[in-house]
Amino acid sequence: MRVNIKNTITAGVDVGAATAKTVIVTDGKILSHAVIPTGDSVARAAEKVTAAALEEAGLSMPDLGFVISTGYGRNGVAFANKAVTEIICHAKGVNFLIPAARTVIDIGGQDSKVIGVREDGNVSDFVMNDKCAAGTGRFLEVMADVLGLDIEEMGPVSLTSKEPCLISSTCTIFAETEMVSLRAEGRTREDLVAGIHRAVASRVAVMGRTVGYREQVVFTGGVAKNIGVKNALESGIGLPILIPEEPQIIGALGAALLARNELS
Repeated sequence: MRVNIKNTITAGVDVGAATAKTVIVTDGKILSHAVIPTGDSVARAAEKVTAAALEEAGLSMPDLGFVISTGYGRNGVAFANKAVTEIICHAKGVNFLIPAARTVIDIGGQDSKVIGVREDGNVSDFVMNDKCAAGTGRFLEVMADVLGLDIEEMGPVSLTSKEPCLISSTCTIFAETEMVSLRAEGRTREDLVAGIHRAVASRVAVMGRTVGYREQVVFTGGVAKNIGVKNALESGIGLPILIPEEPQIIGALGAALLARNELS
């Protein structure tokens, strides 16, 4: 897509393993956003989610001055002018919404990361897990299937737990076997789910120690919608955690904000 330096409307397109997100901004304001499942085609998901965000804003593709793509599928977005790593975009997006943020915990469908953020929104340090499903949204999906729950039910269910189970396995396959055994022992569904949340939070909390946790800590990604994981993370790192109103769009927001700088 050609760069339109006369147009200050920009877009960020974040194509993740589970969902694709587009945010459209102008003059430091969010005009619209959209979130859809990624499905089997990065290119198609990027086009579809961007079309949805444009429609919501009453715009069309030629109205965009610059587009930056991010996420694991960033190089598959044909209409993007530039691709930027999601680490940089998440830091920038969080800094825009919560300037006091110094640590970002992002848990998506297939990876998790802890990012240190400077006052100017740049990254000071980060650590990422993208090799193992444990500590990701995929781990929660597998466990929800084992228990016959919808993924959206897990957070509320865990809040009623009396004695969370100890899930010792860090491998998704072994943890699934462990879950089956605990269920056979008669452990309640509430305690099983709470144990799952603790296992995810523990893995992420330990992973992030190399970066360090400094207030304010912000939780982003689809898993941030799970109150059980949020509570377990707060307990694990010993600090309060903030969650943006739309935690899934932070990477796309950061990309859209960075796109504006390309027009200067």
